[in-house]
Order: sequence, then C-alpha cells, then structure tokens
Amino acid sequence: MIQALRVDERLIHGQIAMVWSRALDLDGIVVANDETAGNETQKMALKMAVPTGIKVIIKTIDGAINLLNDPRAGKMKLLVLVRTIADAKVLAESISGINYVNIGNVGKSVQGDKTTLTQFVMLTNQEIESLKELVKIYPDTALQNLPDDKKELASSALKKLSL
Repeated sequence: MIQALRVDERLIHGQIAMVWSRALDLDGIVVANDETAGNETQKMALKMAVPTGIKVIIKTIDGAINLLNDPRAGKMKLLVLVRTIADAKVLAESISGINYVNIGNVGKSVQGDKTTLTQFVMLTNQEIESLKELVKIYPDTALQNLPDDKKELASSALKKLSL
C-alpha cells in the first residue's frame, strides 16, 4: 500500500530517512525518477541514506508504475518519491491505492519565474498546471514539509493564486 506519494526534488535525505519513514512506519521507499535510475553513483548514495530495515528501490517512472501495480507491492507500506509534480501526476494517473499525495519540497533548484506557495514549494507556471491536474485526481493533495507540520490543501493554495 502506498502510504504517500511525495514530491521532493531532493528525493531521499535526512527528513525522509529519519522523520517521514518513522511517521509512515515504512517497509520501503520507491524512488521514481528516470535520471536517477540511470545513475549508479546516485543510486548508491540514496540507498546509503536510508535506515537499516527499509528497502529502497529506484526505478524509472515507467518501471515504478509497473512495480507499484504489482499486487505484491500492496502488501508493503511504501513511500513513493518523485522530483516533479508532473511525475507525480503521471504516477497518480497510472496507479491506485495512494493514501496521501504530498507536495513537500520543490522549486528551489529550478531557475526561472516561479510562484511561491510555501517556504518549500515554488512552482513554475507549467508546474502549477500539473498541480491543478494532480488535485483533480487526488483532491486531498496537500503541501506539507514534515509530518508534524500543518497540511495545507493544494486546492486552497491554488485558489489563493487566482485572487
């Protein structure tokens, strides 16, 4: 079962490894990113960041879709990580059984014009459009950096942009 699908451009880092993994009581983390799946050094570094006992699987977006649609995946408590909202939208369209869609940390590494939704979420116009589509699929999509932080529904954040 997918405990959460999280957009976090850093993928696995201390907050994921120590805070989110405990809060979600995870069996495994699936990183869905085409670039990372093809980079052995990056894969090794991400796997080293995770506490013992939590499995890490790094796949392309298509590979992650195939993996997550396998009935065996439904027996594990998983966190799925992607770097972009567009990738989260593709996964949300292609798999079912996601308990929570979380926009956690995105936009700091992207150059160009961005709109700030929270301290940790800054989106380009294209990403805002992807977020609107994601919210149509999962209306409870929320902006939340850490599990103890207040969840702000993405739909509310998007409405503020329309004012």
